[in-house]
Amino acid sequence: MSELARSRKPRLRQEWMCETVFRPLAHLVVVPLARLRVPPPAVVAAAAAFGIASAVELARGELVVAALLLQAKTVLDNADGQLARLTGRVTAFGRYLDAELDLVVNAALFAAIGYETGRPVLAAAGFVALTAVLSVNFNVERLARGAPVGWDGSLLGRAYAVLYGWQDRVLDRVLPRPELGTVTVLAQLGMSSQLLVLGICAALGQPLVDTWLLLVQLAAVAVLVFRPNTNQEVSLEHR
Repeated sequence: MSELARSRKPRLRQEWMCETVFRPLAHLVVVPLARLRVPPPAVVAAAAAFGIASAVELARGELVVAALLLQAKTVLDNADGQLARLTGRVTAFGRYLDAELDLVVNAALFAAIGYETGRPVLAAAGFVALTAVLSVNFNVERLARGAPVGWDGSLLGRAYAVLYGWQDRVLDRVLPRPELGTVTVLAQLGMSSQLLVLGICAALGQPLVDTWLLLVQLAAVAVLVFRPNTNQEVSLEHR
């Protein structure tokens, strides 16, 4: 098995954009980092730094620079997990740190969009929509695998419970048992694809377009996950 294959995150369905673009690019970073024994949390911090730098450039109106920094952030965001899996250093600490810093970066990005465009309420709606879509994506995959809601009692684990735990609990109660087709569709709305679209919108000088796209996505996701289950056999095979 190749190093790239060994570093793949086990999921029922993969995000196409991540698999074809960002994971191969991240692997080019992962190989030297593994040789240098760089700890994965350091890569998580570097990814967050690029994300915050992108938000700063967005607020300054340097939209092309912001878009490029955002794609660098996405590459590093893939690299941290790949590095951890390839080197056998997957930890709960790294998982919590990654999730929490992603939320901070996303909040900074949409705050910057609101500042740069003068539309803070619409930008805030985009942030809420992105958070909701990513949360549904995560929980649909989790439910399809039959994995329980959970976190540990560490400081970062408790922070995760505050930031994400309530989302996981709510969705655990309201989401129906997902079909594999639903898992496949939602996998394409992962973080790598979302930040690529935001970068494209920013580079074109229209970052608010991404907010409108996210609101449409949220409505479409709601229709998808709450539609009547037409294939009970597929959904039952993961019980």
